[in-house]
Amino acid sequence: MDRIAGKAHTKHYQKGEFLFRSQEKDDALYIVNRGKVRIYRLSDSGKEQLVRILNPGNFTGEWTLFNPDVVHEEYAEATRDTSVCMIQQHDVQEFLKEYPAISLKLLGEMSQRLERSARQTAQVAVESVITRLVLFLAENVEPEMGNSPTITLPMAKKDIASYLGTTPETISRKFGELENEGLIQQLSGKRIKIQDLDDLLLYSE
Repeated sequence: MDRIAGKAHTKHYQKGEFLFRSQEKDDALYIVNRGKVRIYRLSDSGKEQLVRILNPGNFTGEWTLFNPDVVHEEYAEATRDTSVCMIQQHDVQEFLKEYPAISLKLLGEMSQRLERSARQTAQVAVESVITRLVLFLAENVEPEMGNSPTITLPMAKKDIASYLGTTPETISRKFGELENEGLIQQLSGKRIKIQDLDDLLLYSE
């Protein structure tokens, strides 16, 4: 950790500033130290599709580590004042050679992101909005929480709408629908009480 810290340098971004934009060339790994970053893509029509939210400890830019000529296909925007640790490609590669365990961790994270991306694409293409929302809520339930958990949404509802490929108004209506059906209870602080996870998963329009 000390050696990695010696190679990293910190950069500060104000809310609304971009770490990088689509089609920009880069060769750095970005690790969020403080704040929050949203990663999104724009379609040809200009519609935004949220890919993920980065919180402290999360990272992005991993694809450029192994593809020196690749350009970013996404936008990385600070949604609040944010501090990021940046490590250049050649330094990361040296660490990966010296400490194989880091490579395994990195490959594991990249595999999970590919799986989530494929699932997200499939759901937007074939599932109804309510089904997408139900599955999204279920994905945020940890096994130890049981069948009647209280979860904290990992992002604002407008970002959930973008992530699920719909509008904020539609997402608000669908949350209301689930609440009216007695399946969830919307609490303060982005918390959602799921009354019965099995019943929620069985619900459809």
